[in-house]
Amino acid sequence: MTKSLDFSKARRGPVIGPATGKTRITIRIDDDVLEWFKKQAHEQGGGSYQTMMNQVLRAYVENQEEPLEDTLRRVILEVVPGAKEPKKAKAAAKKKGAKKRA
Repeated sequence: MTKSLDFSKARRGPVIGPATGKTRITIRIDDDVLEWFKKQAHEQGGGSYQTMMNQVLRAYVENQEEPLEDTLRRVILEVVPGAKEPKKAKAAAKKKGAKKRA
């Protein structure tokens, strides 16, 4: 038999602390999206699909030129049948387009 182990000075918790700059969250992802990321990770020889998802999100955030409000408005107009762009937004979009062309 082995010697009895003394846990009187032991502390609970992980041996290695959590990585700095990372936050553990719970998120619901569509099954097909999650499977796609898992498949991509597997086809690339393993690795973490979570890391891949983080890289995709980071690339999107870093390359985002359109303000969030404009992105939401565009997506709603594309997805919601019968959705119409408010007149103020149309005028602002025209103004923005004119500035980009100049």
